[in-house]
Amino acid sequence: MVCGVFGTLISLERAVAIGLAWPYTAPACFGLGALLMVSGLSVGAAATLTVVAAAVFLAASIWIVFRQPALFTAVLLVGAAMLFIGCSLWLSGVEVRALVAWWLGFLVCTIGAERLELSRIMQPGTASKWIFSGVVTLILIGAALGLDDELGGRVLGVGFLGTALWLARHDVATRTIRMSGQSRFMAAAMLAGYLWVAVSGLALLLIPGAAFAYDLTLHALVIGFVLSMVFGHALIIFPAVTGVAVRYRPALYLPLALLHVSVLVRVLGDLFELWDVRLASGSVTAVALVLFAATMATGRKAPPQRTASR
Repeated sequence: MVCGVFGTLISLERAVAIGLAWPYTAPACFGLGALLMVSGLSVGAAATLTVVAAAVFLAASIWIVFRQPALFTAVLLVGAAMLFIGCSLWLSGVEVRALVAWWLGFLVCTIGAERLELSRIMQPGTASKWIFSGVVTLILIGAALGLDDELGGRVLGVGFLGTALWLARHDVATRTIRMSGQSRFMAAAMLAGYLWVAVSGLALLLIPGAAFAYDLTLHALVIGFVLSMVFGHALIIFPAVTGVAVRYRPALYLPLALLHVSVLVRVLGDLFELWDVRLASGSVTAVALVLFAATMATGRKAPPQRTASR
């Protein structure tokens, strides 16, 4: 999910933004590595391709910082570095559970940085930007200590909770939620996702090392937060990457709601240690994804028809 799906999508989006050929190496290698992982042909080759992809992605992020020095591009670079560290540790044989905090940090920092850029409309002050920088620093420290380390888990939890609170205070979604149509849908997806970042942060802060804390954290962040961001941004990113315009429809709220119901079911299954409930959440997530894809596919805008010249 982190490397094969989100790594591919985020690096592709960044390659499109840069507009050069070489950054496309990253999504290509992430995608090929994912295919090797799914097929089971060679985990070693998949890990190697993932590290190559992460290295190119990191180089692209450095390129962006030099072209546009700003706090949000610096945080994008931090996220790319965390992805590269996590992938390098995986290639070296470190178990995923021991390195996953680097990957989670990549996701939170990357999305947080992109929302930070949009927060310029809200005009956060210098103090707010310093707080955001401090939160990112905590995530870095927590990732270095590890998710299973009691101190590391708590530090990471404070970082995630701080990110959620900062975004809930400064994100433009707090204004656009009062609008209508596509703007409100996107804002609803953003704000709902921030709730799950806060839940994951509280879980790590209050119950570090608990048997279910690892599963709860992963699903709250990867499904509840990141996929909600994907749902919310799809109407913008998909046309930008593919050139296919998609129109907003209120029906998109149904798969978005199902997605968050699936995370709620998973969290409840974790908290009460109900194995069957935890498994059921996966089916609800799958239905939400299929329904969202179908709604997007049937919502394509027809290309404008050309009138014959006389």
